[in-house]
This record gives sequence, C-alpha cells and structure tokens, in this order.
Amino acid sequence: MKIVTFGELMLRLAPEGYLRFVQADTFGATFGGGEANVAISLAGFGEEVCFVTKLPAHEIGQAAVNSLRKYGVDTSFIVRGGKRVGIYFLEKGASQRASKVIYDRTGSSIAEASAKDFEWEYILEDAKWFHFTGITPALSDNLAAITKAALMKAKEKGITVSCDLNYRKALWTTEKANAVMSELMPYVDVLIANEEDSEKVFGIKSDCDVIAGNVSAEGNRPVARKLMERFGCKLVAITLRGSVSASDNRWAAMLYDGKEFYDSKEYMIHIVDRVGGGDSFAAGLIYGLANYDKQGAIEFAAAASCLKHTIEGDFNFVSVDEVLRLAEGDGSGRVAR
Repeated sequence: MKIVTFGELMLRLAPEGYLRFVQADTFGATFGGGEANVAISLAGFGEEVCFVTKLPAHEIGQAAVNSLRKYGVDTSFIVRGGKRVGIYFLEKGASQRASKVIYDRTGSSIAEASAKDFEWEYILEDAKWFHFTGITPALSDNLAAITKAALMKAKEKGITVSCDLNYRKALWTTEKANAVMSELMPYVDVLIANEEDSEKVFGIKSDCDVIAGNVSAEGNRPVARKLMERFGCKLVAITLRGSVSASDNRWAAMLYDGKEFYDSKEYMIHIVDRVGGGDSFAAGLIYGLANYDKQGAIEFAAAASCLKHTIEGDFNFVSVDEVLRLAEGDGSGRVAR
C-alpha cells in the first residue's frame, strides 16, 4: 500500500560516543526526524512510502534528500526552497546521566512553508495511509494549518490517518499543544501516545510513576479509554517505557480497539541509541496492522522498536524477518551464521 508521511527532516549533529557537548571537538553528521524515521522503517519492510517536506535547494538540502532516497523512500513530493535545514544536537546519556537534545530549527524551510507548497490532492492520490506526529504542527502556525489541510483531504479520500502525539516542550506550551492537537484529533484513526504526552497535551493522567520507572499496561488502560472516548479514534496504542536508567529500559506496548486490550511482551533493552525508538514503533504498528491481527501488530511494533534501540542514528535498519524472529521469542543475540 502507498503510505505518506509528512514532517521535518533535520541534520543531526552528535559528539562521538558518549562525550558531552563541552568535551567534543567534532560532531558526526547524520539526518533524522520523526516522520522521516517512520518512512525509512517502512521502506525497509518493503512498503511503498513517500516522505513529504520542504528543504533548501542547496547541497545540505540535497544531502538530506539523498539520505532518504538511498534507502528506498520516495522523495518526489519533497518541495525545494527556503534557506535552511533544521538542526538538532544530541548528547547521548549513559547510566544515570540522561541524553540531551538542543534544537536549532527556527526558520527552517518546512517551518516557513506555505499552503501553496503542497498539492494534497496530487500527493495523496492512491494513498492508503497518512502519518504525522505532534511535532509537525508545533513548528509554526502555518504548518499546523497545512497539516490540517492534509488531514481533511485524507479524510475526504478515505485514507487511514495515524498520529504519534509526541509532545515537545521546546516547541510549544501545553496550552497551545492542547488547542492545536484537539482540532486535529477528529481526523485521526490510529493514535499513538504515552502516559507523559497524554497528560501534557490533553490533561489525561495515568496511574504510573514515570520518574520511578513504574510504567504498566494496567496503569495506562484508563488513558487509552479516555483518549478514545474524547476523540473517537478507532485504535489507541500506548508505549510503555520503564526507565531503569539512560542505558537500560523496560519496553512494551499495548493496543486498544474500544473493546479489548492487546498487550505485547516486555523487553529489557540495553540502549545503543534511543532516538527514533517511538518512530520505529509507529512504523511497526502501521506495518503490523496492514499484515497481521491486532495482537500480531502490537507484538511486531514493540519488537521493531526494541531492535531500533540497538542501532546508531535515527533510522531503524531492520528487516521484517529480524523483527518477527524477536517477536516470536528469539532475543538471544547469538551470531546468525
């Protein structure tokens, strides 16, 4: 099926290994961004997927485009123009020291895009699925309006819409997030959230203690119910991250269809790179819902995201077979010969 994702692709600058910003003399340069990460994962699963954004026409913009194209993502709907690629700096945490992200994305090409840049009737032709995150409408009022226009067209065409709530306090206030996302939610069929995002954006609290790492499916069932009741989504997925430390997390997820809850198995992850973990879950869920039953879909999504935490960079370079092997119980890490 044709899947369309829409958002910002950024330049990622990170010190080597676990060096702190103030220690670093050099920064490694790669690319990443929520919806782009989803597109890369889906392309790796063999899906037809295109990523929509706006990037400058200069060489850094082209390098960003190339970072998607070489992995099989359709970049033909990327608009060229504007002056800059958004940047984020990443300092990877370890043990009890948390990772840190600093944004430098104000005035990026996509943040300053206009409605005329995107012909949604044409872009969404033959599409079956549209995916965005709460990061995209947070970038500017213009982009919030553009996102809504895309969702309205998707709804008109009967396209399934998924949204990863993804609240970012560096981009907007909880009040602004609530106002904007509440307008967009009526168009969303599949909502992906966690206990923190649902509370910050919609004031819906779970019974879990995130700081203490006590995150459970049972404690988040009321969150899923309230999200579905308020917005009328067809499915609500909740990711469950129990943070032992920056280096070790418990990871699981659940899916709610209004009648039943479907819980994945739980994984203990020793983290190589956590950025993009939620995006890999979203991609796994999209693929899973298209190919398996609901229990199979949530198992596939949780396993895909578990594997992403072992891979450097934003993108999840895993195959369907690797995900299925883990979902079916082979987490030994033994050498495959």
